[in-house]
Amino acid sequence: MRKVKYLVATLIFLPVAGNGILFAQQNPAAPGAAPAGQAAPRGGGPPQPLKLVSPAFADGATLPAKYTCSSGQDAMSPPLRWMNSPSSRDMVTFALIVHDLEPRPRKGVDDILHWMVWNIPAPGSELPEGISSAASDLPDGSHQTNGNPGQGGIAGYRPPCPPQNVAVPHHYVFELFALDTNIDLPPTATRGDVLKNMDGHIVAHAVLVAPFSR
Repeated sequence: MRKVKYLVATLIFLPVAGNGILFAQQNPAAPGAAPAGQAAPRGGGPPQPLKLVSPAFADGATLPAKYTCSSGQDAMSPPLRWMNSPSSRDMVTFALIVHDLEPRPRKGVDDILHWMVWNIPAPGSELPEGISSAASDLPDGSHQTNGNPGQGGIAGYRPPCPPQNVAVPHHYVFELFALDTNIDLPPTATRGDVLKNMDGHIVAHAVLVAPFSR
């Protein structure tokens, strides 16, 4: 006589809304499957986003006085570092834009630009403290300015200097852009010129914010 094997499924009674009963079949777990309630392990993970930091202050913390007009002639640019850059095949240069969110000169869309550096070559990952207006302080091929026409723009970092005795601090935003191109503009370029040339070439973006008041 032929022997017949029977597979018996285990039935679980699960209460559901309306006092109904749901019948679920419990099958043996497949080899290597994750336990119930746990996600199956994945190989690797999504790439980490570009991150901009400063060893001198944390994101959201007050900008130290040494990097502002409170230090007078001794004011300097803060040290900046970034990590998790896009893959080298996507990267050509970085651009940094530092601006004050609060002011709106002439009721316009532009706020106050304090520093702009473009054509920082990849795979660079930092700007040291105290970069002067000298081109030799910048990575090769980079340019910098600190304002648009009408805002007194010259080369170099312009220390933040909000009005005194204002209840709400100004917020200084450090924006880093990873680009898949060089920006072929001279040191006299405006922020509008640089932004126009960046459009369509931004592969990653990071922000660091530091409030400051006097």
